[in-house]
Amino acid sequence: ALLIQIAANLANDLDDFHRGADTEERVGPLRVTQAGLLSPRSVRAGLWTVIAAAVAVGGVLVAEAGWPVAVLGAAAIAAMLSYTGGPAFGYHGLGEVFVFLFFGLAAVGGTYFVQAHSLDPAAVAVGVIMGMLASGILVVNNLRDVETDRAAGKRTLAVRFGAVFARREYGVLLLGAYGVLVGAVAVGALSGWTLVVLAALPQAASLIRRVWREEGRALNGLLAATGALELVFAALLSAGLLIGT
Repeated sequence: ALLIQIAANLANDLDDFHRGADTEERVGPLRVTQAGLLSPRSVRAGLWTVIAAAVAVGGVLVAEAGWPVAVLGAAAIAAMLSYTGGPAFGYHGLGEVFVFLFFGLAAVGGTYFVQAHSLDPAAVAVGVIMGMLASGILVVNNLRDVETDRAAGKRTLAVRFGAVFARREYGVLLLGAYGVLVGAVAVGALSGWTLVVLAALPQAASLIRRVWREEGRALNGLLAATGALELVFAALLSAGLLIGT
């Protein structure tokens, strides 16, 4: 999973450069191809090297849990390559959908399946929750880049529907993650101990207030803070699951 994430970053770096989405006006973190630190050929070679390593490591998981893991791995690699390359789903407002599916349902459900050789409603619920939080990170990224994406023809949801929509979407995703958690506890899919995650609700509320105040380069800090929220949320949720078993 880590290798596929690294490969995704390399692919996005390369594809956004070729499509003209990364220019000197970029306000996000440094991209090595656009900055000239590495040649496109070098980045492409690194991309396929990392993909080969991911396939090699993934073979161990396939041997452990069978063909469903092979299908999931192949789908993850295909989605990674087509996010900004080929069909470029990320350029057509489908970024949040792909992040939700692969950073939420596939990541959590796949990890559970490899160990248990089955799926469980709790794993699906946690996959939905983590997918919503991961999608929130992408929303901040797209909100920050709305002007440069519009100029490059990258039709993210923030470009299609505007910055106000993106800010509302961010709040819905963050608060929705807590709502799904409470609902899963209410129907018995998750232990009541997982409600310890509510301790991080003030952190989420603070980020939602920030998204309405900040714009441009300042959103880089909010991007990192949203990742930190997901990490804290996951740690508290894991603790609640362990205590509740």
